[in-house]
Amino acid sequence: MKTVVIATNNKNKVREFKSILDNPNLEFKTLKEIGYDKEIEENGNTFEENAIIKAMTVAKDLNVIAISDDSGLCVDALNGAPGIYSARYAGTHNDEDNNALLIKNLNGIENRNAHYECAICIAYPNGDYITEIGTVSGIIIDDRRGNGGFGYDPYFYIPEFGKTFAEVPLEKKNTISHRNKALMKIKDRIDENFNIIR
Repeated sequence: MKTVVIATNNKNKVREFKSILDNPNLEFKTLKEIGYDKEIEENGNTFEENAIIKAMTVAKDLNVIAISDDSGLCVDALNGAPGIYSARYAGTHNDEDNNALLIKNLNGIENRNAHYECAICIAYPNGDYITEIGTVSGIIIDDRRGNGGFGYDPYFYIPEFGKTFAEVPLEKKNTISHRNKALMKIKDRIDENFNIIR
């Protein structure tokens, strides 16, 4: 069985990765599970650049296959903010603080169009890597709805479902999410043993 390290300690992301990439030939481990506590500086200018930085760093440091993502919310009326700063938008790495600032910054603004974007990178110890990007569109609402999901999900409303991401069951969210779309593209580019299909 081949080990693939998920370059995150975010339990919610890990759950989505494992659910979507379910593979009997692979054993997925988190950074915490393998005892890796190095601080990786995400200094890229795009989601894709940050995903590459994380995956490549772990792959080279541990001589393993690593998979990472960088994702966030991009709001049209805020010129794409919070974007790559989504997790630390309010400066506290706290979902409630981030959401409060988002709603405050959108006060009085009619255009609430937004999208989640996710970049996935699989990196190999030899330096090879592949990336894919997925997006999902929605509308930012003022009032929190739902107890599921994480991040901005309670305020990210999907018109065709009439629900926020926090109200959609995980199984359903996995079929439409930005992370699912990127991961499904990645799945098409790897074989059952996680080798890149040339």
